[in-house]
Amino acid sequence: MHRPRSVESADVSGKHVLVRSDLNVPLEDGRVADDNRIRASLPTLELVLEREAAEVRVCSHLGRPEGPDPKLELGPVRERLSELLPDERITVLENTRFDPGETKNDPATARSLAAGCDLYVNDAFGSAHRAHASTEAVAHLLPAYAGGPALPDGADLPVQRTAVPLELDEIYRALDEFNKALGPNGANKKGALSDLVATGAANLKGSGQNLATTLDGLSKTLGTLADGKDDLFGTVADLQRFVTALAQSDAQVKLFNQQLATTSEQLAGEGDDLAATLRNLATALADITGFVRDNREALKSNVDGLTDVTGILVRQQQAIINVLNVAPLALSNLNLAYNARSGTLDTRDDALGPYDPASYVCSLAVDLVPVNQVPKECFALAQSLNAGKLPLTNQLRKLLGLPPAPSSPGGSPPGTPGTSQPGVPGPGSGSPGTSGDPTLGGILRGVL
Repeated sequence: MHRPRSVESADVSGKHVLVRSDLNVPLEDGRVADDNRIRASLPTLELVLEREAAEVRVCSHLGRPEGPDPKLELGPVRERLSELLPDERITVLENTRFDPGETKNDPATARSLAAGCDLYVNDAFGSAHRAHASTEAVAHLLPAYAGGPALPDGADLPVQRTAVPLELDEIYRALDEFNKALGPNGANKKGALSDLVATGAANLKGSGQNLATTLDGLSKTLGTLADGKDDLFGTVADLQRFVTALAQSDAQVKLFNQQLATTSEQLAGEGDDLAATLRNLATALADITGFVRDNREALKSNVDGLTDVTGILVRQQQAIINVLNVAPLALSNLNLAYNARSGTLDTRDDALGPYDPASYVCSLAVDLVPVNQVPKECFALAQSLNAGKLPLTNQLRKLLGLPPAPSSPGGSPPGTPGTSQPGVPGPGSGSPGTSGDPTLGGILRGVL
């Protein structure tokens, strides 16, 4: 028989040891109700500490949680163990079953437990049979030893050193309570349970075949339901959503029912009129049928002509769209160009470009004559515009010794006569003796 290595043969001096203990103890009001299992784990922990282990990490499960559960945290166990064995080298890890990988014997969970440890000691005899990450998978990652001193052959084990697994105690306790509940001091105190069994036996007597057939049919029904559980649950979920939608739209549903009832009452009250209308409709349909029959050729010719017109409209669809898009703008421009006072369509004369006459004339002078022959009024104009931070043509900037203005993208250099420059006053902008309306109508009014 293979005997696992005992922790007594392990060299733990200066090493980090992972100990799997059985600390699955009952809790009451957040405190340990029975610390026998904690006390049973002390010999192995004391042995490892006495042999100068650098750190002892203790891991255990508590209860049967399916995930993190504050009621099953190992805080009370950690507190009680520190009272029984106070040593700062002991670290009690959290409930191993808080990690779903524990009961699945997940290698990743085992690697997380083994990280930073040099060897592993399994001191949880009551849990060693389970193939869990903290009892089986981790033993493949670290040198593994069995906890506690080895029991010599022929040794006597006193009763006080034994313990029944907690789960078995709970099973026995539940069976005992169930037995008492059904016993002579419980449900059968007045023979009610015995009468129930006798009555059941009498009713089922001779019905074995029928009962077997019923159970077989029930089994097949349940099997069918199990096979179609996805569809069944999907249907139930859809029905639930439908009912929820109806509940949320209760007011609308009531209003619809009221309107439907009102409509039904109105139709019922006007039954004679409705019947007369239907008779007249039948007569009209008969007349229409005769009309169509008598004028079949003319209708066919009209439909053919309509087909041609429709085809033309389809082929010219883009042209029609363009006309509809442009026509409003064209009509608006025509309305704005019409001068009602003179009865003309006016346009704006922009021969001088965006420049006022003075800037235009001075710019021409700079281009045509030397700088020393340019009239002093042009110098004064350039200085005034520059002092007021108004735009200058390149020719006026030249008079002041300023560099030319940067060229605008895709256009002539700023300040060149005949080109546009934003911000420079246009012709007729406040010049004395000129009309404020440069349109043809305005010019005619000035002349006439």
